[in-house]
Amino acid sequence: MSRAALKDRLSDQVENLEAESEGKVISIARADITIVDSEYAALANNALDIITANLKNQPLSYHLFDVVKSPSGGATVFIVPGLNGDEPERELTGIILDYTTPRAYWESSDPIEGELPVCYSSDSLVSRNGKSCSHCQYNDFGSRDGDSNAKACKESVQILLLRPNNIMPILVRVPVSSKLTFQRYMTRLVGRMITLSGVITRITLEKATSKQGKPYALYSFEAVSSLSQEEASAARVFGQRIVDIVNADNIEPAVTEVT
Repeated sequence: MSRAALKDRLSDQVENLEAESEGKVISIARADITIVDSEYAALANNALDIITANLKNQPLSYHLFDVVKSPSGGATVFIVPGLNGDEPERELTGIILDYTTPRAYWESSDPIEGELPVCYSSDSLVSRNGKSCSHCQYNDFGSRDGDSNAKACKESVQILLLRPNNIMPILVRVPVSSKLTFQRYMTRLVGRMITLSGVITRITLEKATSKQGKPYALYSFEAVSSLSQEEASAARVFGQRIVDIVNADNIEPAVTEVT
């Protein structure tokens, strides 16, 4: 089957999803999203039309999202990309539209940003080559460095966060040292029968020290308020339109700063 024929076949099954030679991308098309009275620009405006107009109908790929990385050296300030350069922020507040739990293995213990890993998994369960992560030798504690007891395969959480003054979500990288903290926060919301996208979440940093005496930033998550029923519904629909961008099988691995 030719590539063109394959694309035609896929388009009948997955709306707006295109398979291209360098990876999958999502083309944002017009959608029926109810505009609501909200401080969140993406929910109070026809955000998808604005995104499409600026992109000139080009595919919206993962590479276009601003990324907030984990600060090094125990710093408690986020560095957020802005129109006039990087901007320091003490906290990140917004609606968590979705999250992933990727993991990746590099031969080097200190990979360069952008360097492709030897092995990668988008869900920390099964690698791209179909192998179970739980049975991998690089998932064992001490597989990278016996002294630090660190795993050679780096885990992380990648959060898709929608902020009030921006219709484009940002990607927030959470290192493995704070993965359990995020999972506990998510579980507490489950206990109250609240979805992640149904509350406004505040993310802050605290300085901590590892067993080896190295400082690192520990993430903290707090639900500061609940969205109205209309806002929560609009946020859910908006998130569904773009969530495949970060859930695609070819999502680019995030270099995670481990402690």
